Amino acid sequence: MPPPTAADSWIASRRFGVVIDAGSSGSRLQIYSWKDARAVRQQESGDALRVLPQVGKGTEDGEEWSVKVEPDKLEEIPSYLRPLLEHARTHIPPSLQPDTPLFLLATAGMRLLTPEKQAEVLQATCEFLKFHSNFRIEDPSPAGPCGSSVRIITGEEEGLFGWIAVNYLMDGFKGWSDERVTYGFLDMGGASTQIAFEPSKEEQEKAQNLIDVRLRLLDGNDINHKVFVTTWLGYGTNQARERYVGKLIDEYEAKRPLSADPQVDEYVEDPCLPKDLIITNTPVQAETASAHSETAHNFIGTGSFEQCLQKTLPLLNKDAPCPDSHCLFNGVYVPPIDFTASNFIGVSEYWYSTEQSFGLGGAYDFVQYERAASDFCSHKWTEILQEHDTAREHGHLGGDGEVEEDGVVVDTGKWGLNAEIPRLQMQCFKAAWIVNVLHEGIGVPRIVDEGGNTTTNGDKVATQAQNKGLGRPTFQSMDSVGDIAISWTLGKMVLEASKEVPAASAVSRPIVDPLDDIPDLSTSPIQPIRPPFLDFDRLEDKISHHLPHSLTRHSLGFSPIGFLFYVFIIALISTTLYRMRHRIRSTIRRFVNKRDRTYLTEGYMMEEGQSLTGGPPPSPSRLSFQIFPPLRRLSSSLGLRAPRPSPLSLSRDPSLRSGQHSPARVSPLRSYSFPVPKVQGGLGPHDAPNGTATAIVPGSPRLHDGSIVSNGSVSSLSSRSRNNSHINLSSLAPRQAISRSLSSGMHAPIAPYHEE
Repeated sequence: MPPPTAADSWIASRRFGVVIDAGSSGSRLQIYSWKDARAVRQQESGDALRVLPQVGKGTEDGEEWSVKVEPDKLEEIPSYLRPLLEHARTHIPPSLQPDTPLFLLATAGMRLLTPEKQAEVLQATCEFLKFHSNFRIEDPSPAGPCGSSVRIITGEEEGLFGWIAVNYLMDGFKGWSDERVTYGFLDMGGASTQIAFEPSKEEQEKAQNLIDVRLRLLDGNDINHKVFVTTWLGYGTNQARERYVGKLIDEYEAKRPLSADPQVDEYVEDPCLPKDLIITNTPVQAETASAHSETAHNFIGTGSFEQCLQKTLPLLNKDAPCPDSHCLFNGVYVPPIDFTASNFIGVSEYWYSTEQSFGLGGAYDFVQYERAASDFCSHKWTEILQEHDTAREHGHLGGDGEVEEDGVVVDTGKWGLNAEIPRLQMQCFKAAWIVNVLHEGIGVPRIVDEGGNTTTNGDKVATQAQNKGLGRPTFQSMDSVGDIAISWTLGKMVLEASKEVPAASAVSRPIVDPLDDIPDLSTSPIQPIRPPFLDFDRLEDKISHHLPHSLTRHSLGFSPIGFLFYVFIIALISTTLYRMRHRIRSTIRRFVNKRDRTYLTEGYMMEEGQSLTGGPPPSPSRLSFQIFPPLRRLSSSLGLRAPRPSPLSLSRDPSLRSGQHSPARVSPLRSYSFPVPKVQGGLGPHDAPNGTATAIVPGSPRLHDGSIVSNGSVSSLSSRSRNNSHINLSSLAPRQAISRSLSSGMHAPIAPYHEE
């Protein structure tokens, strides 16, 4: 299908953004779009502009705005990125692609890789996206090879983007004012759980580690929120289950008699499994090292939700030391939460374990949820499987809520039989874990009416919350608002759309990502993930067993690998500078002597009678070529020692070389006469009368008969330089010295002409 064109009315004044969520289970591309803020300002005014840009699905019909592919090996990155890019190119006009930002943000799966592997994946991904797409991608920066366009985000960043998405969809920013209370955000996955919320005004003054979240409304004014966000690694449902299994095995092995036959099949009783369900587990995170802690054990479910709550409660580690004044669990600081004003929305596992399993999504009622979980756990596993198989025979397929029948999502009935069997096996544990995290960990109050479990239901929870002074439901599990899913990718695009709104004031700071707004990252508890290009400590760890103990990092106090690297760099630079020393020295001399060369040039120009401002001054090297050769020739002809030898000839007159006559030329220089004896050998028929002789100088003027033009004086010795300048010889050879040497009776030798 060809991409849309800019002529489409829906495309007019529309902006686009693309996010690729690179997770452990696959990569999902999502296209978002919004109206350009300038166009909206022309159509709206007043309170209509006191909102954020309206970000929605990036396709006109709302379909095909998202696509997912399964992950492949590193060397096959192009094979699964290519269809994602093709999907984006198909739905975004080519003329708008250079202005459309593209982000590939990796999450939990990439965080588990080594820094070297992270850097390798990011580099390969960056190169592919740059050379196979026309979308806007940032230049290299400390954030990564493609700047912030391709990078790994932390769990805290996921929480901040999710907080933005929730409040955007729930109108938490609409009609914004200083007194408005925003929604809190809870997210739980398989490996970690996050919380992000805005403390009350009173607590903000005392709270620590708050992150500034700045957004820009359509009218150009900024809104500011101080948000607390943190993550608990290892407290997601899957890793919590692994710690729980290790604890049960350790307890079982501690009570097991030493005389027991290890060949006999034994079962570890597990109250967090449906009744009579048997599975085999190997502890991954055993808390103690027992003889059998690393061997597989068989577990059998006893189906007691109440006992499961008690068994999983210690996993919160609430007794861990708290370095600050207030901690929730595992010694992690969290500001006090005022649940009369703060209302939380949970996504991911909070939604799957309530709506998909028990059909209780939305406003959370602890009593109703506990009753459904207890009923599910106490059922025999064979009964659960039978109902699940019956549902599948009627066309209901499994798959985390995306159950379709004839293209329509259907309800699969009690206990969420749309879920896969592995989810049903772990549902009892996950339900207990969520209850403990919400109430014992975070501190969400339990709302129980007078009728207890027999009268409460989901429809009454909002009324109950109001009657107890809690206002809106304290906690809700949600997956989407309208037809837009609650996702951290939406929060990222809301932030990007906000960046493009022109500021109302010229002094307003640009809108940036929350972590880029931290003044000093070195003191921040949230550190962005930056895979190092050179990690000397990690390199040393690989070869430390080959080094003596005295040369290790721990003994020396610094990395010897890093030290050797910097020594090598310094040696390389020193060697390069030494080999270039002559060129560097000459360059410095030319720079230092620049003023002296200018002074000499001006002196030569004054000597030749040229104007200092009438044209470009001649080069000193050019002047030396013009002056010194004639001076040497003259000194040789007069018997004087030349000040500086030169191989250059005095004249290059072609008439002298060929013996032909040339027209008489009159030198503009001053001439002078002096008596000389007759030169041996004569001067021919034109000997000078009265005891005077004319010194024949190459280049002297001649008549047509070959005689030398003479007026009883030596012709002015001239030398025509390459630039036709003339030198006054009287200034070069003192007259007294010349007269004294000639009057002594010595013959003045005539310098023979020879061409060089």
